[in-house]
Amino acid sequence: MLSMNNSQSKQHKDLNYLVVGLGVTGFSVAKYLLAHGYRCRVQDTRDIPPFIKPLQGIYPHVEVKKQVLDGELIAWADVLVVSPGLSIRRADILQATELGKSVIGDIELFAQAADKPVIAITGSNGKSTVTRLVGDMIIADGKAVGIGGNIGIAALDLLSTPVDYYVLELSSYQLETTQSLKPKIAAVLNLSEDHLDRYRSYADYIQAKVHIYDDADACVSNYDDEGTKHDTNDIQFSLNPEAGVEFGVIDNDGICLGHRGDPWLRVDELKISGKHNWANCLAAMALAHTVGISRKAIVESLKNFEGIPHRSQWVAESNGVEWINDSKATNVGAARASIEGRDRPVILIAGGQSKNADVGALARVLKERVKLVLLMGEDADRMEQAWRGSTRIERVDSMKCAVARAYANAKSGDCVLLAPACASFDMYEKFEARGDDFIQNVRRLIDA
Repeated sequence: MLSMNNSQSKQHKDLNYLVVGLGVTGFSVAKYLLAHGYRCRVQDTRDIPPFIKPLQGIYPHVEVKKQVLDGELIAWADVLVVSPGLSIRRADILQATELGKSVIGDIELFAQAADKPVIAITGSNGKSTVTRLVGDMIIADGKAVGIGGNIGIAALDLLSTPVDYYVLELSSYQLETTQSLKPKIAAVLNLSEDHLDRYRSYADYIQAKVHIYDDADACVSNYDDEGTKHDTNDIQFSLNPEAGVEFGVIDNDGICLGHRGDPWLRVDELKISGKHNWANCLAAMALAHTVGISRKAIVESLKNFEGIPHRSQWVAESNGVEWINDSKATNVGAARASIEGRDRPVILIAGGQSKNADVGALARVLKERVKLVLLMGEDADRMEQAWRGSTRIERVDSMKCAVARAYANAKSGDCVLLAPACASFDMYEKFEARGDDFIQNVRRLIDA
């Protein structure tokens, strides 16, 4: 087993590591392996891999193969460390597996080396919010924490700084190449159709997610989402006041979040809005409390947390109209939660690449809560067909046009919500760029 302990790591000096993909994760993997003296090559099909200059600036002699993953590279390698953006079901990677090569990801290397408790978090939606919240709670309790994984800092880069806890946001892609992770506590926040362009079925996607519970000391699941359940010993959270779970909603002269019937804080003390964010807060409370973080630190962090950009981000309120940027709502479940979390009539900006998801599952909530959908992007035809009859739909060809149409149609008391239910890659480099475009166009109109 690979370890930071030199006496144990020597057993891996005879292995050849091939890093497949030189993006953010691949860069962290290559740095880690080279720093520990392992034989390492890097493969990337791009003419100029994104991190080739920084890597060669640190390790000038590292071998970077700008070519397809071919038989020669596979034959050389004992271990392929595959970036999460690359499917392990690709023919070339399957070929490596059939030849007996080990195929792992960065989290597997991290898990083999980490020597402090790991709090592991996954789910279709809310992962980043809960990860940040738990990290803030640990810091507020006077402890050191490394926060990263699928958010912020790559997991292997966290190993260079002493901490008391690691808090990791983990994607299904990272989990499916991980075997050695033994979390102190693990959570699956919720499950909804996503990444069906990469998985053979929704069941396969769920299986990748719940893999996080394997070997965990304790498990946190969502009472309101049966698919997240691990077993009868789960620590559960719920938005149902009648659920009788450890962490839930309590009516105590106003709606509160609490533990076993004891109200800890009122929801109107939170800076983040929406019922989906109440669930995120409850999940964070469960995780932090279970690893021994004080109630004071938990409540203080909940009250101070202002959210993360592009995740139900408040942009402006003008003439009684609220503008919300939830560009990170890249799947149907996230969009549904975002819409249902609003307490105003919604004008929805949606569309992009739907990743083969069942977009028709949004029809009911559109009918109940959305007065107008402004639809754009690659799968707009498919989405319009699925939503026809649910609410009024207009087609637009740009974010600028969408914001302008929303501005023209919105009345005092409405919410204009960017919750696309789709990936952004048909029109933008990443979801952050889509959110930034929305914000810029909103502010331009409001300030005019």
